[in-house]
Amino acid sequence: MRVIAGKFRSRRLRSLPGLDLRPTADRLRETLFNVLTAGNPLALEDTVWFDLYAGTGAVGIEALSRGASMVHFVESSVQAAELIKENLSSLGISTGFQILKQDSIRTLRGLESGGTAADFIFLDPPYEMEEAYRQALETISKSSVLKDESIVIAEHQKKFEPGEASGSLRRYRKLVQGDGVLSFYRLASA
Repeated sequence: MRVIAGKFRSRRLRSLPGLDLRPTADRLRETLFNVLTAGNPLALEDTVWFDLYAGTGAVGIEALSRGASMVHFVESSVQAAELIKENLSSLGISTGFQILKQDSIRTLRGLESGGTAADFIFLDPPYEMEEAYRQALETISKSSVLKDESIVIAEHQKKFEPGEASGSLRRYRKLVQGDGVLSFYRLASA
């Protein structure tokens, strides 16, 4: 696993063998960021990200590599949260992030009460946790962490359908790559 582009391009990231971590594949991560920066390589400059169910931190680290100003890594597993810390340290990243070792739904509520809003929210629970997708999307759809232009991205299995809509969120794009799928959501009013 490696950083695809930006400041830390081609640098390796560690994973934990034997755990239920399923890092976003390099190819799928590259597709995600190509979509987000299409026609504008600076589209991620100074953006704020929530990387929910962060695992290895690969998606949030990719965002930092491409110019994001802040990434909130949310991971309830203590081992995975430590791995994120190690991956950031190995790249020399010491600012522009926060590692939150708690449940994603609780974290969203805490960030909301603190007045934090995101430009991008990426969620990638373990594939078997289908209800976690529904709960996260529903919580996000009702939350002030969303701005009118925020984009919510859910990575999921092809055989699982998180839905065209969740509360005020509407899916506007779906990309399938192998067994992985990226579903892109926005507020219906956007």
